[in-house]
Amino acid sequence: MTQASQVAKSRPGTNGGFDIVRLLLEGRAFFALIAIIAVFSLLSPFYFATNNFLIMASHVAIYGLLAIGMMIVILTGGIDLSVGSTLGLCGVVAGYLMQGVTLSGIGVVLFPPVWVVIILTCALGAFIGAVNGMLIAYFKVPAFVATLGVLYVARGVALLITNGLTFNDLGGRPDLGNTGFNWLGFNRLFDVPIGVLILVVVAIVASVLLNRTAFGRWVYSTGGNARAAELSGVPVKFTTVVVYILSGICAGIAGLVLSSQLTSAGPTAGTSYELTAIAAVVVGGAALTGGRGNVRGTLTGAFVIGFLSDGLVIIGVSSYWQTVFTGAVIVLAVLLNSIQYDRRPKRLKTGVDARISPQTGAKP
Repeated sequence: MTQASQVAKSRPGTNGGFDIVRLLLEGRAFFALIAIIAVFSLLSPFYFATNNFLIMASHVAIYGLLAIGMMIVILTGGIDLSVGSTLGLCGVVAGYLMQGVTLSGIGVVLFPPVWVVIILTCALGAFIGAVNGMLIAYFKVPAFVATLGVLYVARGVALLITNGLTFNDLGGRPDLGNTGFNWLGFNRLFDVPIGVLILVVVAIVASVLLNRTAFGRWVYSTGGNARAAELSGVPVKFTTVVVYILSGICAGIAGLVLSSQLTSAGPTAGTSYELTAIAAVVVGGAALTGGRGNVRGTLTGAFVIGFLSDGLVIIGVSSYWQTVFTGAVIVLAVLLNSIQYDRRPKRLKTGVDARISPQTGAKP
């Protein structure tokens, strides 16, 4: 009998190669989502309905977009506390552009088409992410401090642009050629909200990027051991900057979708959304220390948070208790993460576990 098989048989809950405890830990977000749907369906006759699920999914799309960007950052062992403020600032800039840009020198007001607004907004999100990445990768500022500072800067700029007010009625006018902004938030394709379809597209792109490209391997190896990855030829600094740029772009897209759903853009939009994004990533099973996590789990975590919050609203639970329940879910998720990753067997002297991939836990 090999040492590897001895370790497998010594694990609690293992019976002939099937570890039920591991199955429950790895699939906890999915099981939690099923439990949430079952419980709220019993408590409210309006919860288990196709239209309600689609409405809740459109709410989840905002959290999901932020969570995907956050997950990519966390995979490298970093954190991005600025995504909520980035969402708010990008929404404000989109609203400002939709209201018209006044060129005071020549007395002309420009109304850019919606596709220009979308490109400029995503570019702004990428720029904010690049600032975060440069501070962290090249100036060695801790990720927590750098992104916290950018959080306040982005929120302050949003307040300066709006003077503390809100841009309303962003639908545009046909005679100005800038209609279509509310299409992102209100229209449906095959009866599915556009915001949900955008989330699906972003999730597919992120999954392919992480699982089918060299960049994805760089991300996982940077989170597993940045020093070893650098010695192995991985461009750690480049990878760090790019993941924050991707996070900023995801926040920019989320800002566009949210502003379109509300047909307004306020400077306080997205407040504390960074915490919800982190919660979705943690509930989805990613390790905050980096190197472990996937898009599928993060999306499931976002749906757990979103469906739980909306379910509490539907049955009339106080908003204060909603905060308590959400916090309890986050703490429980972190606890389960600790249990899951602490259950890994200690490395054998013969190097059996050294052949295990840090990304997927499977042999190469």
